[in-house]
Amino acid sequence: MKKIEAIIRATKYEEVKKALHEIDIDFFTWWDVTGQGNDTKHKTEIYRGTARDTSYISRRYLSIVVRDLNLQKTVDCLLKVACTGEVGDGKIFVSDIEQSYRIRTGESGDESLYNKD
Repeated sequence: MKKIEAIIRATKYEEVKKALHEIDIDFFTWWDVTGQGNDTKHKTEIYRGTARDTSYISRRYLSIVVRDLNLQKTVDCLLKVACTGEVGDGKIFVSDIEQSYRIRTGESGDESLYNKD
């Protein structure tokens, strides 16, 4: 099993969610996060007389645990759909998961995941 952590543009989230559902990746967790990237310098913009710090970027953080056989199609989906070609599209991290359990049934390992194929 693998854990995929993806940081994407918040504006791409709905597209990514739909694309994941289309490849039968239906269970994942997300958070709204704020971060700083290589392209962000401390900047202040004035909008309607109010100063705003624009050096922080609003992003969505996805956490997806998949069976090994679903890893590549999930990563490929994220790379394709979350990409705008502009600086700040995000990052994807993949790590190993030793074990998982479904609390309701007690199932463990691959059987505990929702994406069974």
